[in-house]
Amino acid sequence: MAKERAGIQSVEVGYALLEGLARARGPQMLKDLAASAGMSPAKAHRYLVSFQRLGLVMQDHRNARYDLGPAALKLGLASLARIDAMRLARDRLPALMDQIGHTLALAVWGNHGPTIVHWEESPQAVTANLRLGDVMPLLSSATGRCFAAYMAPEVVAPLIEQELAQARKARRADLPGSPAEVQALLAEVRTRGAARVVDTLLPGIVAFCAPVFDFDGHLVIGLTTLGSVATFDPEWDGAVDSALRAAAAQLSRDLGAGSA
Repeated sequence: MAKERAGIQSVEVGYALLEGLARARGPQMLKDLAASAGMSPAKAHRYLVSFQRLGLVMQDHRNARYDLGPAALKLGLASLARIDAMRLARDRLPALMDQIGHTLALAVWGNHGPTIVHWEESPQAVTANLRLGDVMPLLSSATGRCFAAYMAPEVVAPLIEQELAQARKARRADLPGSPAEVQALLAEVRTRGAARVVDTLLPGIVAFCAPVFDFDGHLVIGLTTLGSVATFDPEWDGAVDSALRAAAAQLSRDLGAGSA
């Protein structure tokens, strides 16, 4: 078993240079790149020569700065093309449920709006009267508010107008009643990095939804959790909100978000 786990240390050491270039905001001088990797410039130079031969690194001979090369781009694009966002998200749900102890759901943007495509029910699941394939309203559900905040305005505007009219007709005091109030609500979602509803869509139910982005910065999944007001922590930055946002942020990073 020890032999199976053995690796090549020089590869692991050299990778620190590639990681340093990936983190940097632009091309790097040798001394700065070496410092970021924790090695001497002479040692870093030997690795960089090999990486240049492989196309992983390139050097601009006008200013001697190093940057990631075409082979690094090719590897990155191949990796992104093979990522299945939904599979990755589903695989994370059991561990997240163990952490927060409440039902979880995944939603994507469908033909008619945010659509529930996967449930992971907690042992203490509550009756929510929701099913796979249900389309969530934009203004009264946490999932809908999350998508309304991060989808392109022209995509969500017609649905928001319809729901505003319905809310006014029903005299719903718990929902925004004007376009300005809607924009204020969505701005809060973006500020907090998640959406929340308490006793709004379903009586006695609290829900949070956090956005998951892909490498282009597009919202691809709404990560939702819900539970009874009797057992669910409804506070911003509370145990549920913090865990959900952390999980969504990690999933976004794993899908390449923020790497551009």
